[in-house]
Order: sequence, then C-alpha cells, then structure tokens
Amino acid sequence: MIPARFDYVAATSVEEALSALIEHGDDAKIMAGGQSLLPVLRMRLNAPEVVIDLGRIESLRGVRADGDGLVIGALTTHSEIVTNELVREHALLLSKAAAEVADNQIRHRGTFGGSCAHADPAGDMGSAALAMDAEFVITGSERTRAVPASGFFVDLFETAMGDDEILTEIRVPKKTGWGAHYEKFVRVAHQWPIVAVAATVDASGGTIREARVALTNMGSTPLRASATENALAGVSATGDGVRPAAELGAEGTNPPSDLNGDADYRRHLAKVLTRRAVLQAAGA
Repeated sequence: MIPARFDYVAATSVEEALSALIEHGDDAKIMAGGQSLLPVLRMRLNAPEVVIDLGRIESLRGVRADGDGLVIGALTTHSEIVTNELVREHALLLSKAAAEVADNQIRHRGTFGGSCAHADPAGDMGSAALAMDAEFVITGSERTRAVPASGFFVDLFETAMGDDEILTEIRVPKKTGWGAHYEKFVRVAHQWPIVAVAATVDASGGTIREARVALTNMGSTPLRASATENALAGVSATGDGVRPAAELGAEGTNPPSDLNGDADYRRHLAKVLTRRAVLQAAGA
C-alpha cells in the first residue's frame, strides 16, 4: 500500500527536530532509520501529517567510551553495533543481539535508538539493552534526563518518552571480559522472534560469578529473568549446573498466544533458550 500524504521535515539538529515536534504535536511522527515506521505508514496503521526525519543529525551517531561506560548515539545503526570494536570489547551482548536483527539491509538502515523507542516487545534490541542495564538519555526543549532500561519500556509500543521528547543516546555500563549470547527462536529466517533470550555472563574457572538475563516477546515489554540471575550466581557453567536456574526463566512472565505459539509453548521455549544462552555466554 501507499502511505497517506504527509509533510516531511529533515532536521539537521536536535533543536530543530524538537521545534518541529512541538509545533506539530500529535500530528507528527519521528523517524530514525525508518525500518519500523515505514511499514506502519504503508499499511496506514498510522497517518501522521508530518514526519520528522532525524537522519541528518550527525551528533546522534557513533560510539564513544566515557569512563566506566559506553555512550551510543541513538542513530547508530545495528550494523555499526555489530562491528564496532568498543561495543565488541565492552558490551558484547549488544553486538550479538544486533547481528540477529532481520537481514543485512535492515541492519544497515535500522538504528539502535529507533528500535528501542519503537518498543515492540518482539524487538531484539530492547532485551539486550535491559540485560546490559542501559540508560536512555531523553532530550526535551527544557531538560535532558536519563531513564534506566527498567523504567524506559512501559507497555506495548510505549516508552517513558513524552510527546515532546527525543531519544538522543544510550549509555551502557562496560561489561569488559563478560561472555554474551543472544539465543533467538524463529520458524522463518529474519522473522520476529517467537521467543529470544539475551544473556551476558561473568564466568571464571568454570564457575558463573554473575549473570544478566533478559527475555524477548515474553510480555508487553522486555523482561529481566531476575530469578534465573540470582540462581546462577556461583553455579558451575555446565548443563547440569545451569539447568535449575534456567527452569526459572519464565517466572513472572505473561507471554502472548498467537499463531506462532500459545503462552505455555513460549514459557517452555524461554526455559530451553535460557539454558542455551547462558551456556554459550559462559563459554561452556
């Protein structure tokens, strides 16, 4: 289908984008890479009067180290997340998850910030950001604030951002030396995950010292598998050692039922995929 008619603003600065957003209010939509928004417009599920394109704002791109963390511009593409050496060294889970986003063409256009701001619970990058304890830096006309990932994802397609705010960067604590894996279950290549698990693990001498685990498509937002994380501390990085903690992977979840599988099927998948993800991340 062809999108409904709209005006187009190609902002060259955050200030210009915010000004346009405030001017047009509910009639405007922000576009980053466009890989989530454009299909919605083509199906006419949304028909904004104005699309504000952030693609020319170079200050929203790139990765840099900042003390004990990394700062990742909201317009940094999935492809850049996959290949960036700072990300691979200090936030390997983001690289692993980004490598599983759709196909190569989508990864070269889609952005880390745009994917998270879209807040699709089946999106790959939200759970990875949650497991990494990321902070989302949100800029409005009067203030800039940082929201932890645990508070950023509010509900289905809903975040903590106000109507007059823009996501400008994501701050991620360094997990240098931690192993990582993103285990994604699909029936068709490049499909949204039926269930996926993001895991990053600090292991040494065959023992897991600490782990961070988050789930994709197991509720209306990405979810931390806190019970699994607590149970993994101090266990051996073996199948038998990890299995009891993995059995807690679906605890506290509310997965959907649809044509790809019902809620019970997804709960079973979450346990299986959690075990696989943690073992891979631990190097077992």
